[in-house]
Amino acid sequence: MIADEMRERLQQLGPTALDVIDESEQHHGHSGWSEGGQTHFRIRISAPALTDLSRIERHRLIHRTLGDIVPRIHALAIEVQT
Repeated sequence: MIADEMRERLQQLGPTALDVIDESEQHHGHSGWSEGGQTHFRIRISAPALTDLSRIERHRLIHRTLGDIVPRIHALAIEVQT
C-alpha cells in the first residue's frame, strides 16, 4: 500500500510524530479519484530535520524523500508540526 511505503520512507527524517492518512474516500467522484483509493493523502509530521527549514524547503525535502511515490498519487497535503 502506498501509505505504508510513505511511512517507511519518511522514517529517514527521524520523525517524533508521523501520520499518513489516506483521504481518498473524501474525494469520491472528484478529479484524480479512482476505485480503490490511494489517490489523496495527508501527511502530519514532526521531525527535528524539518525544524530550521522554511515551509518550501520542508515540502521539497518531503517530496524528495518520497521520490517516485509522488507521481503515483493525485494529491498530497503536508502538515509539519514544529
